[in-house]
Amino acid sequence: MADEVKKGLEGVVVAESALSHIDGDEGKLIYRGYTIEDLARGASYEEVLYLLWHGELPNRDELDSFSESMSEEREVDDGVMNTVRELAESDSEPMGALRTAVSMLATYDPDDDSDPADREANLRKGRRITAKIPTILAAFTRIRNGDEPVEPRTDLGHAANFLYMLNDEEPDDVLADVFDQALVLHADHGLNASTFSAMVTSSTLADLHSAVTSAIGTLSGSLHGGANANVMRMLKEVDDSDRDPVDWVDTALDEGRRVAGFGHRVYNVKDPRAKILSEQSEELGEAAGDTKWYEMSVAIEEYMKEEKGLAPNVDFYSASTYYQMGIPIDIYTPIFALSRAGGWIAHVLEQYEDNRLIRPRAKYVGDEDVEFVPIDER
Repeated sequence: MADEVKKGLEGVVVAESALSHIDGDEGKLIYRGYTIEDLARGASYEEVLYLLWHGELPNRDELDSFSESMSEEREVDDGVMNTVRELAESDSEPMGALRTAVSMLATYDPDDDSDPADREANLRKGRRITAKIPTILAAFTRIRNGDEPVEPRTDLGHAANFLYMLNDEEPDDVLADVFDQALVLHADHGLNASTFSAMVTSSTLADLHSAVTSAIGTLSGSLHGGANANVMRMLKEVDDSDRDPVDWVDTALDEGRRVAGFGHRVYNVKDPRAKILSEQSEELGEAAGDTKWYEMSVAIEEYMKEEKGLAPNVDFYSASTYYQMGIPIDIYTPIFALSRAGGWIAHVLEQYEDNRLIRPRAKYVGDEDVEFVPIDER
C-alpha cells in the first residue's frame, strides 16, 4: 500500500548496490562477491579499499601504487591539527572532534571546488579523507593524554601506521595483522544508518566531505556506533564484580538491563564478523598469557544463545579485541569510522554515478481544517 508506514524503513529497498550483501539467515557477508572470511584472512585493508572503490582486487603493481598514494596523504594541515589540539585540550568527545576535523579537511583539499560528479576528483578526496582520519584520531588521543602527536610514516600499512601513531611504537606483526583484519571486517555493511546518511547527503550533490561528515554524525549515536564500547564497559563491570559472568548477566536481565553486543537488525544468526573477531580475541589473550576476556565473552555468548536465542554481533568481540590491544574504550567508535570511511566513500561514489535525490514522504497524521484565529483574539 502506498500509504503504509515502515518505521525505520525496515524492509524497504531504496537502492541497488554492487558493494556488499548480507544474508541475515545464513550469516553471510560479501564485498563485491568475495566472502568476508576470505577477505579478512587474505587481503589487507588497502586491498579491500581498492576492491570497494574500483570494483576488483588489485594486482601487486596496482596495490603498491594505491598504497603509496594513500600513505603520501597521511599528513594533516596545521590549521586542522590546531583545531584537533584545541578540541583535545578542552576534553571534547572523540566522535565530535573527529566530525569537526573531517569537515575542516574540505577547506584544505586541493579538489575542494571540483564537481561532485567528478569521479577522479572524488577518488583523490576519498584517499585523502581515509588516509588522514587515523592521523587525526591518533593525535587527538595522544594530546588529551598529555603527549605530543606522532608523525605518520609512509613505510607502514594503514593499520600498522595508526597503531604506531597512537602508541609511538611500531606494533609487532600480530597486533598489526589483527587490527588490519578488524578494519577489513568493518569496512562496509550494506545500507546501515551511517551509510544511508552519507547517501542522502550526496544525493543532493553535496561534496564528499559533507557526506562523510554526515556519516560520522550518524555513527556517533549509541544505537549505531557505540555498542562495542558499551560491551567493554559491561565486561569490566562483570570483572570488577568478581561474580560468575553467567550469574551477572542473569541478574542484569532480571533487573531489566540490556546485555550489549547481542542481536542485529539484519542477522538472525551469529554475525560472521563476530566469528572472526572471537578468534582474534582468543589469539591476543593467548599471546598475553591471559584469556579471561575471551573466556568471559564465550560464557556470556553461550548463555545468551541458550536462554534468549540471541547471537552476538560484530561489536561483542571487537570490544575485547581492541581492549587487549591497549586501545582506549572511548575511541572504539572513532575506530569504527576509521574503517567504515572506505565503505561510506564507495557508496557515495556509487550514488553519484546514478544519482536521484533521496526524498521520501511522511504520512500526515495531524489536524486538518483548523480555523485560524488572529493573534489579538487568541
